[in-house]
Amino acid sequence: MGRGGRGGRGGRDGPIRSPPDDFVHPPPPHLMTRQLNLSLMTADSEHTPEVTNAPAAAVDTGPATYADLAAVGPYGVHPGHALITMVEPHPGHEYAYNRWYEDDHYIAGAMAMPWIFSGRRWVATRELQLLRRPEQSAVARPVTAGCYLSTYWITEGRYDEHMKWTVGINKRLNRDGRVYRDRTHVFTAFQDHLATVYRDGAAGPRDFHALDHPYAGLVLEVIDADGPERRDQLLEWLCARQLPRRLPGSAAAMVTVFRPTPLPGDRMSYVRQVEGVDTRLTLLWFLQEDPRDRWTEQFADLEEEVAESGLGRVELLAPFLPTVPGTDRYVSELR
Repeated sequence: MGRGGRGGRGGRDGPIRSPPDDFVHPPPPHLMTRQLNLSLMTADSEHTPEVTNAPAAAVDTGPATYADLAAVGPYGVHPGHALITMVEPHPGHEYAYNRWYEDDHYIAGAMAMPWIFSGRRWVATRELQLLRRPEQSAVARPVTAGCYLSTYWITEGRYDEHMKWTVGINKRLNRDGRVYRDRTHVFTAFQDHLATVYRDGAAGPRDFHALDHPYAGLVLEVIDADGPERRDQLLEWLCARQLPRRLPGSAAAMVTVFRPTPLPGDRMSYVRQVEGVDTRLTLLWFLQEDPRDRWTEQFADLEEEVAESGLGRVELLAPFLPTVPGTDRYVSELR
């Protein structure tokens, strides 16, 4: 699929390439047993074979447990917290990783959990990876690492409850063989929401709509303050000066600002502890245009502007496109 019929960008206006001829999408691990057992059926079978992955019987958690939980605690609509995770599938595993994440982990490892109310996946083709800055990044080494970005909103005030569930479910997924190993977490952190700056004031989608609204692109920006004592000053400068000045007339409808939180001690071993907890800010720019269209115009001087403030330095500026659920679009353009 092209972009308005325009060519000249690595053949993006040609047909989307399919996986290699000998590539077969593997089913999610938890479906393999069911498929195997069903294949044992024959026309003269007297009995239907047992399906070992049949739905489990409901567990009695008490007549009022869920009703009691629903009756108390925060239940607002604002994204008080986020999970932001940038991952690099290992070479040769791009198709299999994409199908595993989208067909299984995006749901079982995120959206089905309590208090996650919105999510979206993003992808960086090789062309987009080469636009990233700075060349020497404290976040991505090399700066091109991290083809896929997943973003999730968590209900404000429900972080602790969600973390208990996510640790438990990920241990279960790991135990059941539903964790894809051939990947590297480049930048994965739960984050607390600090601010949202809108281009058009009260008009347009709000931040709680951002992961459902069909934005054409996203830019991930990570800034490290010059010391913990400077982060609040950096946040104030961003929200009161830089962003209100840069957003008018730009493709960005809003920018959300977060700070990372430490991962729990009993996190999965393949996810490293969060860096920059006391100094870092994470910004998500939600774009109404393809980030390539005005990349130089809108983002070329952003690093220098932050550096000149004397408050911090940009450690990653990375553009992404939204994935197309149920497809392998862009997978052939990652390398």
